[in-house]
Amino acid sequence: MRVDGAVVGAIGSGLVALVAATHSDGPEQARTMARKIHELRLLRGERSVADSPSAGVLVVSQFTLYGDGRRGRRPTWLAAAPGPVAEPLIDLLVSELRGRGATVATGVFGADMQVELVNDGPVTLLLDI
Repeated sequence: MRVDGAVVGAIGSGLVALVAATHSDGPEQARTMARKIHELRLLRGERSVADSPSAGVLVVSQFTLYGDGRRGRRPTWLAAAPGPVAEPLIDLLVSELRGRGATVATGVFGADMQVELVNDGPVTLLLDI
């Protein structure tokens, strides 16, 4: 992941977690999501990040996941929590993952990030806690 041309976060194999927070999210949702990301068996051989010491997690803050384009030509992001609410929750999720022993890389909250990934499988899931 790059910001202004500089690499700010990278992992080898593992998971890319695009993470957004909404207004009703709190610390319990962040902790639950961290556990789920760490333990979900998505890697080869039905392994999880917890089962695979070499697998990392790249956490990307992505408020646009709460975009709503059902009306008109411009999406709205009213369902996304504002930065002062979302950033501490994403930081908590990262801290919880690291506390579980996961190797975690992150981007820069609120920055214009260029994310590169190889979707091996491909497996893409929406987790809503």
